[in-house]
Amino acid sequence: MKSIATITASAARHTLSATVLSLSAAALLNPVVAIAQPASKSAAHREPVAVVKEFLENTAPDKVDAAAKRLVAPDATYISLTFDNPELKKIEPWAGKSTGPEGFSTTFKRVAKYWKIEDFKVTDMFGAGENVAVFGTFTYRSVAVGTSFSSPFSIHAKVKNGKIAYFQFMEDTYASAASFRQSGSWTVKTDPDAPAFEVGKGK
Repeated sequence: MKSIATITASAARHTLSATVLSLSAAALLNPVVAIAQPASKSAAHREPVAVVKEFLENTAPDKVDAAAKRLVAPDATYISLTFDNPELKKIEPWAGKSTGPEGFSTTFKRVAKYWKIEDFKVTDMFGAGENVAVFGTFTYRSVAVGTSFSSPFSIHAKVKNGKIAYFQFMEDTYASAASFRQSGSWTVKTDPDAPAFEVGKGK
């Protein structure tokens, strides 16, 4: 007489065989089932353009801290508008060099505090190796003064091991700084053969 264990094992084999046959039939009827899905790219192997795109899509004040921690290297360099311009830095404190995720997030949070972002549009983005170039336009309105301006912008970024390692942002800094002007003007002389002239009147 067969033992209960032998009968149970035999039944289990028949059940397994039936299951395999069912899966084989399903694979024949629907070949997609039989094809293993490719593994998604790890963060370190993501395309540089995709990394920069994701960061730019998450620069709102409530999102930028998490995005910077996720996408920016600990020793990343951010060059904002200038290498070193003390007067511009008085007007726009994020101007110059900052480092790491905090430098990135602080810059974008300050921009959102100083200006109302009325439009920000990326028109072109492409990459070659670790380098990514971004071009676009934006329109900001200063919160303190209410002056709006539009500017082109450009970004040169470098992405290494899935993290932004370098980020240089350029814009029309004459227009952006002037959006905070309350009064005053400049007397300027550019052409050595022409008289000086005044700019910035109208406030």
